[in-house]
Amino acid sequence: MSLAMFMAVGAGGALGAMSRYGVAQLVGGGLFGIAGPMATLVVNVAGSSLMGAIAGGIAAGMSLPEAWRGFIAVGFLGALTTFSSFALDTGQLAARQGMAMTALYVGLSVGLSLAAFFATQALVTAFFGRMPT
Repeated sequence: MSLAMFMAVGAGGALGAMSRYGVAQLVGGGLFGIAGPMATLVVNVAGSSLMGAIAGGIAAGMSLPEAWRGFIAVGFLGALTTFSSFALDTGQLAARQGMAMTALYVGLSVGLSLAAFFATQALVTAFFGRMPT
């Protein structure tokens, strides 16, 4: 891993994070308003679509230098939405391992992530005496 690659990923990540914040502001819900889930939906779908375009292009023989892949796929899309990485991993798993393993991966990813969220939220609530905002 080179310094140039780290810089490319970092620059893409900064741009992706600012883009995610901008989408949340444009949707109108701020960071934790009622429109928050809509902003998350927008960036998840858009990011997954862009990741699909990159994966499809590379599979079709498109040449994209490693630093640009790092900037776009890891940095920008990784900061914009981690769901794009989940979509890419799921697609690659389906192609390599079949639908049974893919269904298990999706179920475990969603189920365990939600369980971890709710369990930790309950622990924090019990410790501090109120729901985190």
